[in-house]
Amino acid sequence: MTKPVFLYDGDCAFCTLCADFLERRVRTGAEVKPWQWDDLDALGIEQQAAEDAVQWIEPGFVKAGPDAIAVLLRRAQWYWKPLGWIASLKPVSWVLWPIYR
Repeated sequence: MTKPVFLYDGDCAFCTLCADFLERRVRTGAEVKPWQWDDLDALGIEQQAAEDAVQWIEPGFVKAGPDAIAVLLRRAQWYWKPLGWIASLKPVSWVLWPIYR
């Protein structure tokens, strides 16, 4: 893996719509892919984890759900970074998980 990967559920219409938005509007240098089209074993991700939540994967670092989205935003253009940092704060991330579900 040469660059980070952001996995989403390609069978979910909402997830696909959001991933399309990310690819068009949020430049991170990551590959944004449906987990169904990638080699999960090579990425070190179990299928159940990919089914449960989006995944941000880079060597030695994996985040899921809203934590993965926060990393993606922190790695994007300057105007997305504040949202990523806010979403990473513990009280905020605790609230985001139930909303994400």
